Amino acid sequence: MITDRSILRFIPGAFALVTLGACAGATVGPSGGPVPIATLMEPASAEFSHPAPERFEVLFETSQGEFVVEVHREWAPLGAERFYNLVRTGYYDGLRFFRVIPGFVAQFGIHAEPGVTEAWRSFRFPDDPVVQPNRRGTLTFATAGPNSRTVQLFLNLANNVHLDASGFAPIGEVISGMDAVERLYAGYGEGAPRGQGPDQGRLQAEGEDYLSSDFPQLSRILSARVVSAAGL
Repeated sequence: MITDRSILRFIPGAFALVTLGACAGATVGPSGGPVPIATLMEPASAEFSHPAPERFEVLFETSQGEFVVEVHREWAPLGAERFYNLVRTGYYDGLRFFRVIPGFVAQFGIHAEPGVTEAWRSFRFPDDPVVQPNRRGTLTFATAGPNSRTVQLFLNLANNVHLDASGFAPIGEVISGMDAVERLYAGYGEGAPRGQGPDQGRLQAEGEDYLSSDFPQLSRILSARVVSAAGL
């Protein structure tokens, strides 16, 4: 996925998980209530099939500050819908930015709980045509090849238009707080084996225990919430 062990062509590298209330059996839902981990482990559940608005904004509260992403359904309808449902169920709350490469991307999306990670790894959805370039500040699903998107995304930290031809379709863009995005911790560099950052296999198998032990400075998503929507 850029890559979910993916873009080893462009983003050779790694992935990361984190915990949240996940270890206690639930995370925080879109209205502040609990979403059981059991539900997050059922990607085919109706909880993940709500229609996405034509346009919506997501507020990310992170350990480095806040930023807002505006998602446009017309840019990538299938990607927008998957992201909308993951956000509204609290999937991304507590996750780490496990791969931050200055001048390239900041990647996130592997869950803290290995069981949730395993459930979503095979729940792929089809590609959207690329109608917007991967310019700085855009949000795009990672991919491991054609029609292989699941839950991982990356924020473009530069104008990465070379990714367009490989089918990476942006779903939205940062409209405020890009300074917080630029502060995301990048000290570990690229993931193993090409760098000293988190190893994808261990992340998927061990979850947050691995990160908190070996990569404690990775920046965290405290919460991700839909804060406005249009066209429902």
